[in-house]
Amino acid sequence: MRTLASIVAPPLLILAGTGAASAHVKWFCAYDVAGQPRGLQQVLCPDFELLTAFAVVCLMLGCLAEGTPLGTALMNALDRVTSRLRTDTELLVRCTLGFFLVSVWGVGGIILTPELKTDAAWIPWLQLAMAACLISRRTMPLTGLGIVFLFSFATAQYGLFHLADYPVFLGVAVYLICQGLGLKPFDIRPLDIVRWTAAVTLMWASVEKWAYPQWTDPLLAAKPQMTMGATPELFMQAAGVIEFTLAFALIWTPLVRRVAALILTGIFVSAIVEFGKVDAIGHSGIIVVLLGIAADDARTTVRARDAAWAPAYYGGALAAFLALYYLGHEALFDTGLQFPELVKLAVI
Repeated sequence: MRTLASIVAPPLLILAGTGAASAHVKWFCAYDVAGQPRGLQQVLCPDFELLTAFAVVCLMLGCLAEGTPLGTALMNALDRVTSRLRTDTELLVRCTLGFFLVSVWGVGGIILTPELKTDAAWIPWLQLAMAACLISRRTMPLTGLGIVFLFSFATAQYGLFHLADYPVFLGVAVYLICQGLGLKPFDIRPLDIVRWTAAVTLMWASVEKWAYPQWTDPLLAAKPQMTMGATPELFMQAAGVIEFTLAFALIWTPLVRRVAALILTGIFVSAIVEFGKVDAIGHSGIIVVLLGIAADDARTTVRARDAAWAPAYYGGALAAFLALYYLGHEALFDTGLQFPELVKLAVI
């Protein structure tokens, strides 16, 4: 059994270095969504348990710090540094989304994201028209409706399980519609809707890292420095836990989610350096969303009991996403989960 330090050190190095850049593997490597995922017996191993335990400790410490003078000082500093971002969040979203839509129009033959290919000649032109609608606040709800339509079209072509990677698009669509029409559905801020869908997107993607670590093998072979000296298996486990934890943090307390948004922004920007313009185009939308979350100055009272609840909420989210992924995959593709795996899911 490895010591805790030997398990914790690699993810800290992975998070700290530019080698932590995490590209969307489906954009660069061969994949098979219908293929047999790695068994839960292999995923839920001692290394995984130690990594998740360390992640929970970090969440609890962040939560405890938030209610202290240090936490208040950090929040005030973030408010000052991000004041311009906060004032211009909507404008930044419109400009970045316009860049994204014009870029995918220029590339041609894709639906919203690089691996969703299409031969339909009208789709790039629709995406260009959607970019034009972002020029005015009055017409940007049309862009939101266009995103919903393209998401539905892609779901019909590629299946619901594949598009489960991208609910953030629906969150952005709702944001554009609500901001343009001045709506606040069920008294929920449009930015919070985007925040939740971004969290769901990244938590789902992290489960995919555990279920199909072999998809990343070509990237790790081409860029071995990414592992920072860890084995590929431990690297993928740690990368998944880091992504899941930061994604979960987006729905946690204000300071924790703002810091998580900044860290995730750094990871995605470093991925652009590593993987180039495809990554820049594909991740531009989520980067601007993360910047909006980091700039959000909404505050709530944080108590020690919030930290005490962190393990339960984090464990519940982890169990829910593992169960949804594996049982959903089994229901759609009938890949033959083994009895011990079904027992583990039942326990979860």
